[in-house]
Amino acid sequence: MSRRAFLKQSSLASLGILTSPLYSSAFSFKPNKDVIIGHNSHQYKVDMAWGNLNANVTPVKDCHEMVQDSKGRIVLLTNHTKNNVIIYDKSGKFISSWGTEFPGGHGLTLVKENGEDFLLITDYERHQVIKTTIDGKKVFEIDFPSETGLYERKEQFKPTETTVLPNGDFYVADGYGSQYITHYNHKGELLNIFGGKGTENGQFLNAHGICYDNRDKNNPSLLISARSMNILKRFDLKGNFLESIPVPGALICRPVIHKNDIYFAVLKSKNAPNSDSGFLLIMNEKNEVVSCPGATAPSYANGNLDELYQTVRLFQHPHDVCIDDDENMYVAQWNSGQTYPIKLTRV
Repeated sequence: MSRRAFLKQSSLASLGILTSPLYSSAFSFKPNKDVIIGHNSHQYKVDMAWGNLNANVTPVKDCHEMVQDSKGRIVLLTNHTKNNVIIYDKSGKFISSWGTEFPGGHGLTLVKENGEDFLLITDYERHQVIKTTIDGKKVFEIDFPSETGLYERKEQFKPTETTVLPNGDFYVADGYGSQYITHYNHKGELLNIFGGKGTENGQFLNAHGICYDNRDKNNPSLLISARSMNILKRFDLKGNFLESIPVPGALICRPVIHKNDIYFAVLKSKNAPNSDSGFLLIMNEKNEVVSCPGATAPSYANGNLDELYQTVRLFQHPHDVCIDDDENMYVAQWNSGQTYPIKLTRV
């Protein structure tokens, strides 16, 4: 090894930064206010202290998802039934909490109707989708879609995510159940169902996340993560398959669109020896991966993305990201020792 390469390796290791998946158990992230992660135009400074609360008073279990409401507040969903929903200001200061009835609280989507904010919560243990006001008043519940003939019992329906159209219609991804995507109108009446478990273009293995993509105003579509397949799939609004976007090595959670980019939490690296080997991933409007905070720099060979893997032992099963109006990112984590979210400040 050359002296330059040795010095580079040593300096990276001192920050807990790895250069190969073979070393993924060798180093750990060492908090440093000046540590920057990410690549190209999407780089971030790490804030490990954001949102930390007194766990005896406001505990979390798995921090599943986060959204920003119309007031600029950051709303976190956890499956801790002492306080399923925790609301912060952008500085990480606690504002309020509510919710004791969502043991499988998993998906969180902001719905805006006539100037008012609502939430769609998926609970895979209750086998339901629940719509609430921003302060927790229940509006309606959706049970398993027995009328489709594809579900015989509620235990087959374990919804993980929703997305909402401008007209109030919404889609539900059954990512932990039978892998179907159901389409409802704003009243919660079933309109369509598609997908299902399998490896064909229109099917899924772990349809974990879904989002409405209207960046092309003339051709709005749905982006659905097939997490176990390391693939992002695109469908039209009627459920017809359009394309697959491979993300080798990355078990992607829900897609989150902000401006022209798509952001993902990556639960883990497919071939890493450690299970808590996640990172973040950012695609541009051309479906090109441009930054992987906590992982290898994205590179392409002959138009194909090289396999991605964790290089910084910072994240532990990251499960969702929220991008605020200042371009900062908040990372919620599953199975991370009941830790609070991490903030990444855009630099």
